[in-house]
Amino acid sequence: AAEQPVEPSGVASLPEGTIMLGPLPTPAEVAGSGRHRGTPSAGAGASAPPSEAGPREPADASAPVAASPPAPAAAPVRWRPWRFRMSNELWGSPTARDGLLYVSSFEVHALDIATGRRQFKTRDVAWLTEVAGGRLLASDGPSLRALDAADGTEHWSLAPEGWIYSLAVDRGTVVTGIRGGGVQAVEIATGERLWGIDGAQTDFETADTGPVVAHGTVYTRADDRLYALEARTGAELWSHPVGDASATGGVPVRLRPGPDTVHVSAGTRLFALDAEDGTERWRFDAPAALLCPPAPAPSRRGSPAGVWVVDYLGTVYALDAADGTERWRIATEPRNSSEPVLVADGLVHLAAGSAVYTLDAVHGTPCWRFGTGGPVVGSPVVAAGRVHFGSEDHCLYTLDAVTGRLSWKLEMGGAITGTPAVAGGMLFACSQDRCVYALDAGRGTRQSSRSS
Repeated sequence: AAEQPVEPSGVASLPEGTIMLGPLPTPAEVAGSGRHRGTPSAGAGASAPPSEAGPREPADASAPVAASPPAPAAAPVRWRPWRFRMSNELWGSPTARDGLLYVSSFEVHALDIATGRRQFKTRDVAWLTEVAGGRLLASDGPSLRALDAADGTEHWSLAPEGWIYSLAVDRGTVVTGIRGGGVQAVEIATGERLWGIDGAQTDFETADTGPVVAHGTVYTRADDRLYALEARTGAELWSHPVGDASATGGVPVRLRPGPDTVHVSAGTRLFALDAEDGTERWRFDAPAALLCPPAPAPSRRGSPAGVWVVDYLGTVYALDAADGTERWRIATEPRNSSEPVLVADGLVHLAAGSAVYTLDAVHGTPCWRFGTGGPVVGSPVVAAGRVHFGSEDHCLYTLDAVTGRLSWKLEMGGAITGTPAVAGGMLFACSQDRCVYALDAGRGTRQSSRSS
C-alpha cells in the first residue's frame, strides 16, 4: 500500500487498509474473503509454502550434486503499524521488553512487537505487573504469580497473608506492600519467602506509594521515619525522620534512590540523604507541597549536576546537587500528577494541566509550551530527539524535543491510558477505545522499511 502522508494539520490518519489488525485472520477467514489484510510481508514472519503431499523417492547418493546458487540478499522488511483490539478495558502503561509488549486488560497480554500477534495471556486477572529477570510477575491482590516472560509458563505462585497493593523488583528480589502495614520479600527465581515485617505506613496503600527497592535496598516509611532495609535479609540499615502524614500535608512521601544519594520529597521538604548511612546532606523547603519524587541528573555537556522537582502549583525548582542551593524556579500550571519531571539532553520536560512544557535545564529559560484539548496523561517520553505523550483529548502527540514543533499526532477512539513506551524506533500506546497501538515513532502511521 502507498504511504499515507501526514496531513497539513499534522494529523496522522490510520486507514484500516494500511495497518495490521491483531490477531490476524484465520486461514478459513482468508479463504472466505480471498484477501488477507494482515499478512506480513516477506521476511517479517511470512511462512514458507507447505510441502507437497505424497511420498518422495529417495535421493541417489551417487548422483552429482549441483552447486546451489548464492542466496539473494535479504530484502528490507516492510514493517507496518498495527493495533490490537481487546475485549475489555485497557489501563496503565505498556511495557516493551525483549521483543514483546505487555499490556493490562484484566489479564496481562503479551503481544509480539513486530506483528501484533498475541503470544500469550495470563490465566487470571492481574492488577499489578512487573517484568524483570525473564519473569512476568502478576498479582490479583490475594496471590502473586511468576510466569516465564517469553511464553507465559507458570514457575511459581504464592498467597501471602494479606492483600498485595504494590509490587517492585530489584536484583532478583520481589518486594510487595501488604495492606495493613506489611512488607514482604521473596526470591524471584523460586518464590521462596525471604523476610517480612509489619508496622509500615498505612496512610497510603496504592500501587505507586508502596515500598521502593533499588540498589539492593528496600525503602519504606513507618510512623514519621523513612527506613532503609537490606533487600535480601530485611535487616535495618538506617532510618531518618521525614514526618508523619500530618507533617507532610497529607501527601505521600516520594523518593528517588540512587547508588550514593537518596532524594526524598516529604510534604514541602526535599531531603538529600546519604545512601549508605542515611546522613542528611541537605534539605530544601518549598512553599507548596511536592506531589512527585525529585529528578536528579548528573553533569553532562558542561552543565552541572542538579536536582529538579515541581510542586502542585506547577512551580519547577532547579537545585544544586551538592548542597541543595536553589538555582532557579519558574511557574507553569497547577498539576496534581505524581509523575516527576523528565530531564534529558539539557532540557526539562513536564506535563502540567493540558500542556507540556520544556525548559532549559541550566537557566530555566522556557523553550516551548504545547497545549492539547484535555489533561495530559502520564508522563512525556523522550527518545531520538522527540517527545511523545498522550492526552484525554483522545490524541497521541509527537513533537520535536528542541523546538516543540508538531511532527504528527493520531486521534484515537478514546483517551490515552498511562505513559507511552518506545522501543526500536516504535511507539506503543494504549487507549480507552480498547486498542493497543504500535506506530513508527518518527513517522506516525506511515510505513517504513526496517532491516531484518
